Amino acid sequence: MRRNNGTLNGQLARVISELGHTDLLAVTDAGLPVPAGVERVDLAVRENLPRFLDLLDAVLAEVAVEGVLMSAEIKEHSPDMLAEIEARFPDVAVRFVPHTEFKRATGGARAAVRSGEFTPYANVLLTAGVVY
Repeated sequence: MRRNNGTLNGQLARVISELGHTDLLAVTDAGLPVPAGVERVDLAVRENLPRFLDLLDAVLAEVAVEGVLMSAEIKEHSPDMLAEIEARFPDVAVRFVPHTEFKRATGGARAAVRSGEFTPYANVLLTAGVVY
């Protein structure tokens, strides 16, 4: 068993370890379709378990992020969730695109990590940065 407080899920730990600079990683709600060819790390257990923000925090504890892409629809449909997400990226510009474009962009992700979140548009596409 791992000694540190890192990711316990083996598949997610491997995906995070394999990320390189500019690789894309999607962290998603329960409903976002994962394109064929994108590895799915499905952590959803039931409605809102795990919560999107808890999963995002776990990923951000281990991944340097230099870019964030989100669906523009979150501004209207889930403004409280948007505020929580943006608070986690004080030094990173968050870009917004229409949801159909966001879904297309996830096709370039190394993996999509699925939460059990039922809040509409609670999805981010992270661009991995570097720690040096």
